[in-house]
Amino acid sequence: MSIQIYNTLTRKKEPFIPMEEGKVKMYVCGPTVYNYIHIGNARPVIVFDTVRRYLEYRGYDVTYVSNFTDVDDKIIRTANELGEEVGELTSRFINAYFEDVGALGCEKADIHPRVTEHIEDIIAFIEVLIDKGFAYESHGDVYYRTRKFDDYGKLSHQSIDELKVGARIEESAIKENALDFALWKSAKVGEISWESPWGPGRPGWHIECSVMAREHLGDTIDIHAGGQDLAFPHHENEIAQSEAMTGKEFARYWMHNGYINIDNEKMSKSLGNFILVNDIRKQIDPQVLRFFMLSVHYRHPVNFSQDLVESAKNALERIRTAYGNLKYRLETSADLGDQQGIWIHKVDELVRAFETAMDDDFNTANAMAAIFDLVKLANVYLLEENTQVQVLSYFIETFDRLMGVLGLPFQSEGELLDEEIEALIEERLTARRERNFARADEIREELKEQGILLEDTAQGTRWKRG
Repeated sequence: MSIQIYNTLTRKKEPFIPMEEGKVKMYVCGPTVYNYIHIGNARPVIVFDTVRRYLEYRGYDVTYVSNFTDVDDKIIRTANELGEEVGELTSRFINAYFEDVGALGCEKADIHPRVTEHIEDIIAFIEVLIDKGFAYESHGDVYYRTRKFDDYGKLSHQSIDELKVGARIEESAIKENALDFALWKSAKVGEISWESPWGPGRPGWHIECSVMAREHLGDTIDIHAGGQDLAFPHHENEIAQSEAMTGKEFARYWMHNGYINIDNEKMSKSLGNFILVNDIRKQIDPQVLRFFMLSVHYRHPVNFSQDLVESAKNALERIRTAYGNLKYRLETSADLGDQQGIWIHKVDELVRAFETAMDDDFNTANAMAAIFDLVKLANVYLLEENTQVQVLSYFIETFDRLMGVLGLPFQSEGELLDEEIEALIEERLTARRERNFARADEIREELKEQGILLEDTAQGTRWKRG
């Protein structure tokens, strides 16, 4: 079965057939960098990082581009309030972004273009739109003529007249039509600006992604993705700009993830339920947060609550525990080789169930169900008196592969026990054997301070991150 993707453009699932066999061009809209990202920003990063991982798992060579908007009204306003240069502010929050999403297990894109690095490309793009009659200059601004583009509204599935009625758009004496949007904004006094044929100014928001996607991936890309809130007007406007400029289809598949609610209410600053990743990852294991996000299909809304996050923590711990038990038993198992084929066949059936779920529009919720079936199977196998190295190794390898697709490795970089902690664990075991329980308890507390929690089980002493 081929991968099926729900395409926002056609509102149906379609077989994924990239333009070039074995290769995928993928563009995901990135953040506007004037603050730390919130968990709503984090969801598309996690979702499309997982999409990328699965495409690579299936053998595709993925070129993944995700931009930074490093100049806009909010950035300029925040820089002025903090007394910082725009470039200083945006570089600081780009570094913070990488730190936050890295903690969530998201790999960097192949290319992270910045708007300020593409000003000349943006100006050249706008000039072509003007020459073709799709854009016009007015009082130092440049606007896109929405009525000139016959297919305007095809992504949001509304006519231009319906969009005008439903949109909150201020009428302007300098625009030909209320739905016309800015490609270039003339500079106000004291604002950061660049010289252009229309005077000093800076790009409008929508033109940025059209230009950066084309510069790094070409006229037509396979997948364009982002949050549901970007479908209109941002992605609608990207289509209008790009297809007017090139005369070619801009993106073949459009993917949008659902919203995040907090305790069944929309997340907003006014409600005081605005959660920054930089804050929450200090309270919650970032892997738990990622697991929680992937426990719901990406197109569905996610409700964030402490109870649901705690459930996700417990569920992830079940997987980690099964994996740890397999690793522990591996040290004492023999190479018997008689019944291994039966168990390996059962594991392979669950791998196919995982792949079937992911092939169906990247259904991570159902893919996780397959992983929990693998946990149950592993637990049943561990009841066997004579476990075999081959089978245990195959279970472990399979867990590593499938959890790797979800971006949930069992041991993240920097989380391995160092020699000092290993020595303390061994010393504690010795103290317990010698009935020196005071020292054993003391070591437990020392390890707890290192973020290591010990669990004494029938199979030996286990440890996990607290």
